[in-house]
Amino acid sequence: MHEVAERLAGPLLSADEAQEELSREFEARLADSSTLAFRVAYSVLRQRQDAEDVAQDAFVRAYRRFAQLRDRERFRPWLVRMTFRLAIDRRRSDLRRNVRELATSQIAGPPRPDDAAVSAERAARLWEAIDALPEKLRLVTVLAAIEGESMADIARLVGAPEGTIKSRLFDARRILAEKLR
Repeated sequence: MHEVAERLAGPLLSADEAQEELSREFEARLADSSTLAFRVAYSVLRQRQDAEDVAQDAFVRAYRRFAQLRDRERFRPWLVRMTFRLAIDRRRSDLRRNVRELATSQIAGPPRPDDAAVSAERAARLWEAIDALPEKLRLVTVLAAIEGESMADIARLVGAPEGTIKSRLFDARRILAEKLR
């Protein structure tokens, strides 16, 4: 009888051991996905420091919620989506702050037009149009057009068939073309 109890109790881990094993698994999965998370954040924010901050925030959130993740094989797409959402939130926050600062600075006088201003305005219009896309289309657009990921990789990351990804990218391009006319 004691042998059966010892055999059953043997593979059980203490709470500390379970936490250590969970931490090791998280670190292994993060090592595989951290560069992609940074690249996704950078493609949205286009500022290295901001992208590093957002990626770090995503890593912290992922670590806190890792134990609750049902399918650990889906860690990479989960981290990419989390990073993308955090980057979009950061970008929107930065845009709101820039609009407030611009409104404040225009009280002092209108800015002088030059090529850099026109270029910045075009980029701002493009990112505004991308930000206005539904999340599914926005994610595919950033991963394909900006990040340069293949359709197969995007399908795997998003968890959708490749045909669906192509359709979403087509729809996103059509919407962007209409908005930027």
